[in-house]
Amino acid sequence: MGRGTATALLEQGLAVTGCDVSAQARNAFEAEGGRCAATPAELAAHCDIVLLVVVNADQVEQVLFGDQGLVGALAPGGVVLQCATVAPSIARRFGQRLAEAGLEMLDAPISGGAAKARAGQLSVMASGTPAAFDKAAPALDAMAATVYRLGDEAGIGSSMKLVNQLLAGVHIATAAEAMALGIRMGLDPDTVYEVITHSAGNSWMFENRVPHILKGDYTPLSAVDIFVKDLNIVHDTGRELAMPTPVTASALQQFTAAKGAGFGREDDAAVIKVYQRLSGITLPEAANDDGGA
Repeated sequence: MGRGTATALLEQGLAVTGCDVSAQARNAFEAEGGRCAATPAELAAHCDIVLLVVVNADQVEQVLFGDQGLVGALAPGGVVLQCATVAPSIARRFGQRLAEAGLEMLDAPISGGAAKARAGQLSVMASGTPAAFDKAAPALDAMAATVYRLGDEAGIGSSMKLVNQLLAGVHIATAAEAMALGIRMGLDPDTVYEVITHSAGNSWMFENRVPHILKGDYTPLSAVDIFVKDLNIVHDTGRELAMPTPVTASALQQFTAAKGAGFGREDDAAVIKVYQRLSGITLPEAANDDGGA
């Protein structure tokens, strides 16, 4: 999603400098006309608005405050759009630490996946000061179809993202269970998909993820590991608030089982493979696999 967003910004005429631990990713972005930096500190010399699109809080910490981090190199008044899914309490701490360094932060998780990132059509769930929103406006306009301004303080954007991730993870796990049940009962998988997508049981995730199952293609657009991480954050936040999240816990166990079975780096639709292991159902195979159609 980071590279897709960077390319979308570039195509909107913004001067964009990319930074990635992967030399291959940097080379590919340069081939598209972008400029690249080898470290966050080097990138800070070229930017006053930084989009931070990484996987988890540890990576955010390293990019911001590591040996070659942004803080200390980014000029005072710069704005960091922190787009990773993290716990609201952690987002608040990042916001406080950046403010102490003279920097603004938008707590700005994103949703929409790689395709919408590339098209500049993401949803951004953001909170931060009006000054941060104003300064970040050119980037937000270029990367998003919708920007939700949820409040003035860090943590609110991350709270909203957890609600989204709770639903997304539960819907994927439920879609997998529904497809597994249909297959186990002898129904044709394509027919199940056709009927459900025109019935009340449909969801955006069912409609979007089940085609991966039908094609037998688990190339990771969003991986099982992501939902192990995100649903753990939801579960931990619920415990902090003494708020039970039993449905989240059930979905988390299914994703954890998929990770434990070796599918963590596959597409999140691979959570259905847990049912293949447990009940012996036969899943559709990719067209180029032996026995595939």
